[in-house]
Amino acid sequence: MGEKYRAELLAPAGSLSVCKAAVFAGADAVYMGGQKYSARAFAKSSLSEEDELLLAIEFCHLYGVKLFMTVNTLFKESELEKLPEYMDPYVDAGVDAIIVQDLGVAKVLKETYPDLPLHASTQMTANTREAVSLLSSFGMERIVLSRELSLKDISDIYESTGAELEVFVHGAMCYSYSGACFMSSLLGGRSGNRGRCAGTCRLPYTTGGKKGNFLSMKDMNTLDSLEDILKAGAYSLKIEGRMKSELYTATVVSVYRKYLDLALRGESYTVSEQDKQLLKAVYDRGGETSYLHQHNAKDMIALADRPFRKEEEELTAFIRKSMEERERKLPLSMELKVESGAVLELSLEQEDIRISVFGEQPVEKAKQRATAREEMEKQLLKLGNSCFYAKGLRITGEEEVFIPLSALNALRREGCERVREAILAKFRRNPRNREFNGIR
Repeated sequence: MGEKYRAELLAPAGSLSVCKAAVFAGADAVYMGGQKYSARAFAKSSLSEEDELLLAIEFCHLYGVKLFMTVNTLFKESELEKLPEYMDPYVDAGVDAIIVQDLGVAKVLKETYPDLPLHASTQMTANTREAVSLLSSFGMERIVLSRELSLKDISDIYESTGAELEVFVHGAMCYSYSGACFMSSLLGGRSGNRGRCAGTCRLPYTTGGKKGNFLSMKDMNTLDSLEDILKAGAYSLKIEGRMKSELYTATVVSVYRKYLDLALRGESYTVSEQDKQLLKAVYDRGGETSYLHQHNAKDMIALADRPFRKEEEELTAFIRKSMEERERKLPLSMELKVESGAVLELSLEQEDIRISVFGEQPVEKAKQRATAREEMEKQLLKLGNSCFYAKGLRITGEEEVFIPLSALNALRREGCERVREAILAKFRRNPRNREFNGIR
């Protein structure tokens, strides 16, 4: 059965390892930021910010997955001046879009990189058709809607504007509107609009002599409503959690991938008890909710003073095993031509990419022991550390020849690297004619 809808499953990543887990779990796109200018400034990484993001962009593109970079905080004017220098490496690497909050940032990016897609962050508090229309007129190719909208709200906005809409489908819920909350700033001195939200709404408070977590929302879970969300006009279905672990991301993405594929085909489904338990095993704040079908209901609050975590050994072992099984590589076809007196020629094919690499020295006829075809195959099939697996290998030409194994290894490494570079070259941007004239 063909697909009834078009949609994208968008996953969070706070590090390269989490990004890989999201891709292997079935994400169509990943959103990720650095410790600068991102609404999750405390997401941790073992690599430098630039290295981590560049490697993530490359990894996603190798697997046909998009990467959206978050630059979704409010900027100081001095920071705007430095923005193009900060952005250049990621734009050149082919980042697919930038998620922004500050209109000044949007202006600088549009002027400096005219062809770079911009997405309006949920921090812009876009929750009306007028707001969506305005942001679209500013050049935003996609609008991330506020979490607080109902299905009818989403549908009305889409019908009125025709804009490409992104909606949250799973993860943490804010008591206030994203981008319009100053509680963390006032009580903790850490502004959510600068990527430093302290989560003060999760703390216990006292009212009327009673103490409790009166502002702490349950987490969003919309598994039962995916087709309704698609019908309402949403294109990108977004999972929250850039500070979450590989285990969390891989589990949530894989479960949503399973049911989204059914919804895309218009097939009815019932979420299995096992999948519900998998989601609870990686993170459970005491229930789930959303604004899709209700508004400000009292059962949307999680009265527990801390998230419940049910990391049962059997479930987590099952999840980790599933993560390992989902790791995948790209198919690569190879053909080696062997002729005495001529250099080796290794031809490689990966989808529409065809590349040939050549040895440095002419092949010699065997004076004593010839290099067996099995030995040649063994060396050429050593693809373990690459992103490829051998879909097929053909060796043609003479058999009574001697070939140093080191020559075969060098040929394989060069060929794989050339194919990898050819894949990435499709996404990279030419930095010529780029100009930034300063803040005006």
